[in-house]
Amino acid sequence: MTEINDHTLIPGLGEQLLEGSLNDAALMQLTEATPDYAILPWVNVVKIGGQSIMDRGRAAVYPLVEEIVANLGRHKMILGTGAGTRARHIYSLAIDLGLPTGVLTVLGTAVAWQNAQMLHYLLAQRGIPFVEPEGFGTLPHYLMAWNAVVCQGMPPYKLWEPNPVKGRIPPQRTDTGCFLIAEVFGARKMIYVKDEDGLYTADPKKDPGSNYIPRISVQELLARDLDDLIVERAVLEFMVRARHIKEIQFVNGLKPGQLTKALDGEPVGTIIYHDGGAK
Repeated sequence: MTEINDHTLIPGLGEQLLEGSLNDAALMQLTEATPDYAILPWVNVVKIGGQSIMDRGRAAVYPLVEEIVANLGRHKMILGTGAGTRARHIYSLAIDLGLPTGVLTVLGTAVAWQNAQMLHYLLAQRGIPFVEPEGFGTLPHYLMAWNAVVCQGMPPYKLWEPNPVKGRIPPQRTDTGCFLIAEVFGARKMIYVKDEDGLYTADPKKDPGSNYIPRISVQELLARDLDDLIVERAVLEFMVRARHIKEIQFVNGLKPGQLTKALDGEPVGTIIYHDGGAK
């Protein structure tokens, strides 16, 4: 058998990657030239809040499920769930026991998993499955067949969750996990379903004098350094570096029709965009 030279079928960038250090800044810059391929450009990632929606039970969840079902014929959706109040309880206990951030992530993931299972069972009559991160290779099949899948929103770091700059709470939770799903698949939209109309300058439940922000760039929002945010700060930090998701949208899931309007591309709720080119 004829021996093929190692570099015969390797492009120029490949040769540099083989010969150089993966920590070399100039080499890393060269990898920017090739655009990311959008794997599922027609899918919408919809994050359903744990504390804001799932914890409210039937009164909040049933109308939202009906709205999701009503949109199945027009929009394909990856439905991610938050963890909510039960995760806060388990974080409190784990911190009191002295457990590290990685263990808190494992425990919080279990709660998000429970919420995803409940949402899955409510949608089971429509054939919509619950998919674990290990089974994401099946997403295209289910999305083409049934137009939606359910997953838990926590990124699968578990014990490998990086420590936060301050404190012990996992910094990358379900908001972040759903954003990363949208980014890696090159999704059409990233929509967060909360229990508020969108972003405010402070928590409107605690500060009635807070001001509503219907639209803002991620750069300006980070510069403001607000004490309270409607989304995990990690999402905003990742968004600055995102290659696909240039805007995220927040709607009030307690108001029927807001999710539908967001799926249809209407500027309902709050939109946070990357000022280098919002979609």
